[in-house]
Amino acid sequence: MVFNAEEFKENLSARLRRQYGKDISQANKHDLFDAVSASALELIMPNWMATRAEYEKKPTKQLYYLSAEFLMGRALSNNLMNAQIKDAVKDVLKSMNIDYNMVEDEEPDAALGNGGLGRLAACFLDSIATLDYPGHGYGIRYEYGMFEQKIEDGYQVEYPDNWLIHRDPWEIKRSDLSVTVRFGGNIAYGKTPDGKPRFYIENAEEVTAVPYDMPIIGYNTNTVNTLRLWSAKSPNGFDLQLFNNMDYNRAVERQNSAENISRVLYPNDSGPSGKALRLKQQYFFSSASLQDLVRHYVADYGTDFSKFASLHVIQLNDTHPVVAIPELMRILLDEYNVSWEEAWDVVTHTFAYTNHTILAEALEKWPIDIFQGLLPRIYQIVEEINRRLVVDLRAKYPDDYEKQQHMSIIHNDKVYMAWLAIHACFSVNGVAELHTELLKTAELKDWYALYPEKFNNKTNGITQRRWLLNANPKLAKFITDRIGHGWEKDLTLLKGLEKFLDDDASLDELTKIKQENKQALADYLKHTQNEFLDPDSIFDVQVKRLHEYKRQLLNILNVMYLYNRIVEDPSYNPPARTFIFGAKSASGYRRAKAIIKLINTVAERVNNDRRVRGKIRVVFVENYRVSVAEKIFPAADVSEQISTAGLEASGTSNMKFMANGALTLGTMDGANIEIFEEAGKENGFVFGLLTEEIKKMEAEHSYRPQECLERNPGLAKVVEQLVDGTYDPTHQLFKELHDSLVYGVEGQRPDVYYVLADFDSYTKTREKIAEVYADKRGWARMALKNIANCGKFSSDRTIEDYVRDIWHLKKVVVKGK
Repeated sequence: MVFNAEEFKENLSARLRRQYGKDISQANKHDLFDAVSASALELIMPNWMATRAEYEKKPTKQLYYLSAEFLMGRALSNNLMNAQIKDAVKDVLKSMNIDYNMVEDEEPDAALGNGGLGRLAACFLDSIATLDYPGHGYGIRYEYGMFEQKIEDGYQVEYPDNWLIHRDPWEIKRSDLSVTVRFGGNIAYGKTPDGKPRFYIENAEEVTAVPYDMPIIGYNTNTVNTLRLWSAKSPNGFDLQLFNNMDYNRAVERQNSAENISRVLYPNDSGPSGKALRLKQQYFFSSASLQDLVRHYVADYGTDFSKFASLHVIQLNDTHPVVAIPELMRILLDEYNVSWEEAWDVVTHTFAYTNHTILAEALEKWPIDIFQGLLPRIYQIVEEINRRLVVDLRAKYPDDYEKQQHMSIIHNDKVYMAWLAIHACFSVNGVAELHTELLKTAELKDWYALYPEKFNNKTNGITQRRWLLNANPKLAKFITDRIGHGWEKDLTLLKGLEKFLDDDASLDELTKIKQENKQALADYLKHTQNEFLDPDSIFDVQVKRLHEYKRQLLNILNVMYLYNRIVEDPSYNPPARTFIFGAKSASGYRRAKAIIKLINTVAERVNNDRRVRGKIRVVFVENYRVSVAEKIFPAADVSEQISTAGLEASGTSNMKFMANGALTLGTMDGANIEIFEEAGKENGFVFGLLTEEIKKMEAEHSYRPQECLERNPGLAKVVEQLVDGTYDPTHQLFKELHDSLVYGVEGQRPDVYYVLADFDSYTKTREKIAEVYADKRGWARMALKNIANCGKFSSDRTIEDYVRDIWHLKKVVVKGK
């Protein structure tokens, strides 16, 4: 890409004139961000168009990644970096007396995801484009994201994340490609002109899916792929007659009903209406995406679908888009009169499924009454898929009625979406070696026995370009100064840093970089939250989605334990530590929200107690998101990866911390195992029960949490402090947390996630961290060892694995414009 500074400057000025009627001197911060982004998109547009043209000119198999989340983060810096024009744009702005950092900070995070699932999808799109593979994303353009988190009196309070309050300069609306998605109605039966039976829907609610395209720019290549996001609108939502009759609410009822579909990510589904809305969202973007693909295929090849699977591979990112399977069947059967056998052959050679969880409750199951009422024809197709599956199961397991029942897609008045995915997809993959083995030997063992050839592992990865090159430029320069360029597209080259493990100058520089990054985070939190962090303290960090199995509760209980110990024993003088938390809880997840309140309550007590000042501090980072994560990962000393062994599928924050030189404190769970294998256990801190030990205790029903409390009076004290008035004078705020550990709640046994069982091991390991950190040179050496061995965890490697084993794509080289 050729960059012309004067042309860019003129485009920027012209954008301000056309869009805002202003010149540079009158422009505010948002005006400048919009103009800079729009001017950059002008430069990128020729390659975007050339990429589409190249795919059209030489038809080749393309990937379509369907995901309910794409946690993209800010686009400006990432896009400029990948397009290799970031420094040039900075220089132009500097010559115009415009602060680039000010412009960058004006961009809101694209509120299109929440946790690791969405961030993984974003990393994958980056890697696919960087590696010159033809691949695109499909999802929903959420108007308000999940929510903007504010902490009020220690509680999480959810507000709309109004990231689209101004236009997004990186998206292009494609109204000409809108499609119609139908809900409800009743099934009608007729015949085609040639006498074949045909089903169709009458009296359905119609919603228009409007596509918005975002460019996905490969790093140092001309490839620009597309993320297409669907926004829901009503085709006839405004009833003028009702409005003129002064019935104003009813006049926009249909409009609001349609737009609710793309309003919020993961609406509260604790009631039937919330469940129905979630299912609507999933069908909405799945149907729109498939209609888009089929329309394009038919335009090129007509109604002979024999080539469809050779030109399309659709990866389902978890169970959210699995409804796409019967939807493609519906399109082929009802709209193009394809036979069942031919349609099923297309479906079973097109779809692949990624499983992201071991938790049974996270494998989606829809109540039949909701599913059938909302999607009557889809339910009818699922019934037929299931009928044929049950015939096969009866033939294979003639006397095992329990297995036939358990493996049926429809049973217990529910539709089991994971079962549908496994049965219909040609590939089923886990996301870490342990996770995949647990799927095969435990959670999905019956399905593995039935379809062993489908199961495979694809360990997750992250893009080093956003999470190292962009987020940590000082460390990136440190790396390039020693091993040169190339690692930006081949992270395994970082192995070359091992020759500097005993180089004092390198270790001193690495320590200095970490200290500067800690100071930058301290400055940011002072400015945004009025928090005062000591950069000389150990930054011990746990940032991830709030869920009980991720065990933020274990972390804060240990902080309470440490606080008690310092107060009770004045001679105990541990090194200064800052415990940093960042997490959002699902809006309807009561105990998770109680944990957030507990963290903030403990922070208030600890941070205002002079007896522990300079020794421990607790900070909860409000509204954790990608742009904040880019400040936290480079500053972390300790990476808390403390999920219950056997429950975390993979994790990706562990990889981001590792690449930025934080040492892992973790259980042998998810991708932690592979991190410890790559860096060596001696360069991290392992604690806790193993998966096998937990499974043995569960099989024998031998776990007694009370014994843990009897064995450790200090632990018993902090658990009792949850209800004795120490942190809550009402004795009620944290009672459910207390009872979940000691007695069990909602019919569950006590301490489902083995918080008390792992507490002693966790405490001892944290004490070891304090000892090891005292040797600054030794700590820097361990950090460098982690950085040097993070190559396996690049999403580039993950994508190559998918391409080799599942997608079978060919690289397409795009000639730059």
